[in-house]
Amino acid sequence: MKTTGIQALTDVMTRLRDPETGCPWDIVQTFETIAPYTIEEAYEVADAINSGDMNHVKEELGDLLLQVVFHAQMASEQGLFDFDDVAAAVAAKMISRHPHVFGDKSAKTAGDVIDIWEDQKDKERARKPKEVQSILDDVPLALPAIMRAQKLQKRAARVGFEWEKAVDVLDKLEEEIAELRAAIGSKDPKEIHGEIGDMMFCVVNFGRMLDVDCEQSLRDTNDKFKRRFNGIENDLKQRNKQFTEMSLQELEQIWQAQKLKERA
Repeated sequence: MKTTGIQALTDVMTRLRDPETGCPWDIVQTFETIAPYTIEEAYEVADAINSGDMNHVKEELGDLLLQVVFHAQMASEQGLFDFDDVAAAVAAKMISRHPHVFGDKSAKTAGDVIDIWEDQKDKERARKPKEVQSILDDVPLALPAIMRAQKLQKRAARVGFEWEKAVDVLDKLEEEIAELRAAIGSKDPKEIHGEIGDMMFCVVNFGRMLDVDCEQSLRDTNDKFKRRFNGIENDLKQRNKQFTEMSLQELEQIWQAQKLKERA
């Protein structure tokens, strides 16, 4: 019988974790030590998708799958669960959260699906042990700050804690900017730190209300900044110049020229 890819991978992981014949590095790993690699691999998948290179995407998806298999193997060794349990649980979750496909509910648009998905999640939370006191408790702490901010805001909005219109958030943003100016005037580092956070949280809230994925928006802006900065570096190289030889005004002119090139 032909061995499936997933069976081959789980067999490899079992071998790597064998206490006597396995890999010394793999053997000593724990859930806590592997978690950072899991997060890193998820971001590498996103980068591969953005590159448009499907072979690269396949490779990075494999690396991410390895993380799942690694965690499942460690859990299996402790008698907690195994990879099949993980796969079966997520399959059951997908069936539960898609009653418009596997049940009698109806969904005509992607928006309808999101509403059904969130309703099903609410029902799942209601069945959880009562020690979860807040609807915000299960928003993961390990998420990137911007992504976590959007999830916190979205969760609060579902119970009515929400601005009536997105434009109303701009008034709040202006208020936060004024408070930041006051904090800068006070020269209190702790106040400045807090007000910067408040202002960023407000910007994220505004983006969320406009259906903007702020995490991806900032990632795209980071890429844009790097691309344009690289353009300045190339321009200076052609002029045989260094940054230190240029005024800020001259660098700004090159920056604007890079923007025009992109638009063209």
